Amino acid sequence: MPDFIYKGKVYYNPVQLVMEQIGGTWKAPILWRLRNQTMRYGELRKDIPHISDKMLTTQLRELESDGYIQRKVYAVVPPKTEYSLTDKGKDIIELINVIRNYGLKMIEQYQNE
Repeated sequence: MPDFIYKGKVYYNPVQLVMEQIGGTWKAPILWRLRNQTMRYGELRKDIPHISDKMLTTQLRELESDGYIQRKVYAVVPPKTEYSLTDKGKDIIELINVIRNYGLKMIEQYQNE
């Protein structure tokens, strides 16, 4: 497969591209929580243990920039912001579900060692 350049970075295979966009500690959990509902920042923060405010903000911005989520800001006081999946975000949920199920299987195996 030929090299692919996206946002100024060279990717050598499609798995590398996808894993950079949804990999890491927090992106998949954020997407997973948005799979069935629209959520506000505070709801995400409460529902994802151990994530810092800075990290949640960074990950939400990256997911929005890559087209997986959309951010809707309401002009009210206090400001209200909601996050939901785009069609691209909905497409990736199937892959996250497969990875999640495999991870649960691995956890079970490791616990039984």
